[in-house]
Amino acid sequence: MTTGRLHSIETFGAVDGPGIRTVFFLQGCPARCVYCHNPDSWSTAGKEEISVEQVVHTAQRGRPYYGKDGGVTFSGGEPLLQGEFLIEAMEALSKEGISSILDTSGTWVDDFTKGAIEKSQMLLLDVKHPDEEKFKEITGVSQDNLLQVIDFANDENKPLWIRQVIVPGINDTEEDVKSLKAFVEQRVKNLYTIELLGYHNMAIEKWDKLGIPYKLRKVPPMDRGRLARLSQLL
Repeated sequence: MTTGRLHSIETFGAVDGPGIRTVFFLQGCPARCVYCHNPDSWSTAGKEEISVEQVVHTAQRGRPYYGKDGGVTFSGGEPLLQGEFLIEAMEALSKEGISSILDTSGTWVDDFTKGAIEKSQMLLLDVKHPDEEKFKEITGVSQDNLLQVIDFANDENKPLWIRQVIVPGINDTEEDVKSLKAFVEQRVKNLYTIELLGYHNMAIEKWDKLGIPYKLRKVPPMDRGRLARLSQLL
């Protein structure tokens, strides 16, 4: 049976999908987002292995709190890097009556991607930016995989919870948000919601410890009032 690479686990997660959730942050990510808050999750090596049985055992401990909406979220890093493991884990959880969703940036596609999306109840999809050039500036990778992930989700009629981090000076204008809305209306078949997340700079210390230059060091955290006003455009 396939094993996964684990970065960390969060219990009683309330912001990683509907209801209360157990969140498995998987190790490894192909993107290099300029504002990533977990750069230590980039490498596919290190951290620890986790088995499907361990996922199920950990998830079962949270069952009394899930209610009808909660369950398990697989996040990252980029969870789709471990598609084979995801499929096995989500199948095992389903047999126990526990639903699973994926929290992905859509930056990886391989032979297991469509199968993983098929097993997922919903996708939380961080689209970074609707413009393909700005997307690459933010992530360091092409937007092509994101578009393919959306197509797979549409094919399976999976609900998409669209997210975007709003960064001052990068994507914080009304035009940027209207462009995001148009992108979603054009591309997404089954929209659950769109959520704007405010940029913060709390990851600078992590970048410094890893010896990685942080390009947004002088960018202030996103103003909450302005974020709320931009959210009203959606």
